[in-house]
Amino acid sequence: MTLLSLTPSDIFMILGFTLSLYTCVSNDVIQTLGTFLSSNQNRPFWVLWIFSGTVLVLTFVLGWYFNDGDMSFGRLAKIPFAGEFYWYHILPPVVIILLTRKGVPVSTTFLILSVFSSNTVIGLMLAKSFFGYVLAFICAFVLYFIIARPVEKIFLYTKDRTPSKRWILAKWGATAFLWSQWLMQDAANLFVYLPRKLDLGQMLLSMGAFVLLLGIVCYKRGGEIQNILKLKTNTQDIRSATIIDCVYACILMYFQHVNNVPMSTTWVFIGLLAGREVAMYNRIRFETQKKVYKHVAKDLLKTIIGLIVSIAVVALINHFDKIYNLLDYYFNL
Repeated sequence: MTLLSLTPSDIFMILGFTLSLYTCVSNDVIQTLGTFLSSNQNRPFWVLWIFSGTVLVLTFVLGWYFNDGDMSFGRLAKIPFAGEFYWYHILPPVVIILLTRKGVPVSTTFLILSVFSSNTVIGLMLAKSFFGYVLAFICAFVLYFIIARPVEKIFLYTKDRTPSKRWILAKWGATAFLWSQWLMQDAANLFVYLPRKLDLGQMLLSMGAFVLLLGIVCYKRGGEIQNILKLKTNTQDIRSATIIDCVYACILMYFQHVNNVPMSTTWVFIGLLAGREVAMYNRIRFETQKKVYKHVAKDLLKTIIGLIVSIAVVALINHFDKIYNLLDYYFNL
């Protein structure tokens, strides 16, 4: 395919992929690389870029090889390739960019994949994501209710000390584990605009674009939405961040084996942080009750707003012809 042979559908497909790639990375980086960026603020961005980029390349190359060219790890099995793309297909990632700059944790899964999905698949994605929030909340609450006093309390009162090399190695290992699990789960959001099986050249080109955009995110240290993480109790401590990453990665690994229906990792992550904050408050009272529940409620409210906006945009796109005809009818009366 040459530039001269590109059709309007090809152009919208490429634009959609590029924009969705940027939005997925910039919007969801808080879930995976957020604690990594926060706990390594003193390191050059290119070190973090090389590390996260290496994990990305290994994950996708192995996935592409063992899944016969399928870069989505089977998550798009129930969502067929569109074939023809139009201007409204690039609207979802544009909306995500605008919401992300306001710090709203909108779900890329709902907004991007729903445009290409049937109502049945959308319902399954919603159900799985809500279950993910509840499960993550319960798991985090139980775990941190147990370890808050003997572990996290010590971290809080020794957070000014330089962490040992063992904790630094553990953090980098936990980040690699979590980052790879997130890529397997959210790959559907990234490659929904592309054919379900890519040849070697297509794989290298799409992966190269991903690595380049990842470098921008590492340079910006996560962007505006990173503030959600920074407000949580002691998340910038490398030891606390390591535990968060491990818990989150294990939950994502569990959902990898439930079924191949895509889900919102944003809801899982917000649920994990909420359960952690509530448990930490009940065990060590490091923050006031009002402040803790305010943060939890605010994060959930932002997520719900993001979901409502996603549903509105999807409804607008899916029923665009009907809405256009209705408006045209009334304006021409």
